[in-house]
Amino acid sequence: MNLKNIFSIILLTLFLSCESNEPLINSENLLLGSWISPSYDLEATTYKRGNSLPDEGSGILFLENDEFIERSAGWCGTPPLSYSDYVGSFEVDETLIKITIASYPNNYQWRIISLTENELVVKRELTTQEEEHKYLIDLFDEIEDLAYIVSCIDAINWTFTAYGAKACGGPQGYIPYSINIDTDAFLNKVEVYTEAEKGFNIKWGIISDCLVVNEPEGVECINEYPSLTY
Repeated sequence: MNLKNIFSIILLTLFLSCESNEPLINSENLLLGSWISPSYDLEATTYKRGNSLPDEGSGILFLENDEFIERSAGWCGTPPLSYSDYVGSFEVDETLIKITIASYPNNYQWRIISLTENELVVKRELTTQEEEHKYLIDLFDEIEDLAYIVSCIDAINWTFTAYGAKACGGPQGYIPYSINIDTDAFLNKVEVYTEAEKGFNIKWGIISDCLVVNEPEGVECINEYPSLTY
């Protein structure tokens, strides 16, 4: 084979390589591995590539079998920190990383802002589960605002009601309220919240303790604030 033919083969090989639409490393493969040293800027979190997860530090790990591990000190962040592994699975939908773990939130997701071989920048996006949980939180805030809209001066003007629903059954707890507020509107909102939490527990397979919440005996006023008595 002469030099002209060899040169033609080389050019053809290079041409075919350039015509391929398959990247050398796609975003999902580039995501695999350990990401450590998170830094936070408003809503974005930046991770650096690491060789492995640190023993005493936060990080995340994406494995080829779609397994996901987050090493974290949890939500408290009070020294001395104790790090644990939260194990689950992940899938990538374009720039969205969908993560499933056993503990709450069972499902959450990150939007990839940028991804290189050495840096990963993500932003949390609420899942449907988190949006529905936020609705419950906002609804309960409204209940508390109504319950404590007046000062507790005379306990005779106060009573209480059960609220919420544990996954195992029974109420989450009891809340005091004044009989001088619009009690129909208040109790209706409590009922809406309770039914919404029941539906949330069933839909998302929420697990709770099965301890029975004791019913209070009454309400007393302490520094103009209602307190349940047992």
